Amino acid sequence: MTPVPVNPSTLPAPSGYSHGTLAGNTLHLGGQTALDADMRIVPGGIVEQFRQAFGNLLTTLREAGGRPEDLVSVTIYLTDIPDYQAHGKEIGKVWRELAGSVYPAMAGIGCTALWQPEAMIEILGVAVIPEERLVPPRA
Repeated sequence: MTPVPVNPSTLPAPSGYSHGTLAGNTLHLGGQTALDADMRIVPGGIVEQFRQAFGNLLTTLREAGGRPEDLVSVTIYLTDIPDYQAHGKEIGKVWRELAGSVYPAMAGIGCTALWQPEAMIEILGVAVIPEERLVPPRA
């Protein structure tokens, strides 16, 4: 089995990475920050950055035929854990709005910085997509 990149056309074009890599029916979702289509980090704080970053991750998941309930693991890197915790209820509401009430194994990890200096959050994940829903990635 050869890993296949998954790069939705609606996300910023990757350079030196893939938004996702499909190996069999397992999709490894590359870290997503709160970049918008104009390659800018969305303003407004951690809740808005969570919405954009998680939305970007879900866009890649859907490109391969996946759904939020196919996520088996999510890792969230944060530059300010107390800020994330202070907005936990709002972030939980955004999660449920975008992904429903199914939660995969998760980890939150504090870090001093992310690739884009204004990024406060980066989210990566792993999903197992049922064979019957897999969408072959476009070349």
